Amino acid sequence: MILHSRGATNTTFLDDALFRALARLGKRAPILAFPDGSDHSYWHDRRGGAWGRYVVMTEVIPQVARRTGADLRRVALGGISMGGFGALDLARLHPHRFCAIGAHSPALWRTAGETAPGAFDDAADFARHDVVAVARRSPQRYAGTPIWIDAGRGDPFRRGDHAFSAALRAAGVKLSEHVWPGGHGNAYWNRHWTSYLRFYADALAAC
Repeated sequence: MILHSRGATNTTFLDDALFRALARLGKRAPILAFPDGSDHSYWHDRRGGAWGRYVVMTEVIPQVARRTGADLRRVALGGISMGGFGALDLARLHPHRFCAIGAHSPALWRTAGETAPGAFDDAADFARHDVVAVARRSPQRYAGTPIWIDAGRGDPFRRGDHAFSAALRAAGVKLSEHVWPGGHGNAYWNRHWTSYLRFYADALAAC
């Protein structure tokens, strides 16, 4: 399950770079689903809709399982930018529910004042979904699940991303963290689909 970035759609990343990465994995390639999260849902339950419930409980994961025969007990969740935040937030709400969590250039902020317009309803909404604060206060919610986080060296969210990963590391929670050349856009993500999908395939095989 890959949650898309802000301003993208469920078809944005269905391009040659993704399909080449899937082909490289052959029979090990995971079933991929790209749900539609609107322009700026940030994949959490808020005034505009119950986006988190839509992914985990009411629509996306149950529908994918029905259509493909996939095992509901073996689901990995990842996301890009806005979707990376969403994946980490849903992992917080459903600890140990997923076989792996991937956050690719996740849109993370340390304070409500740093957030982008429209990312949250208000400061209270941000506080309810502040994954950096949760990583500091309750890191055990992420413990025991393979976690991947990556970003380009020029990514504007690197401070928030580092705050999240540093909090988990300080608590002894293991994760795979990568900082590679590049910024925050399709050119960066397209270069790394093979690494992303290999991470999910390995985690699902061991789940």
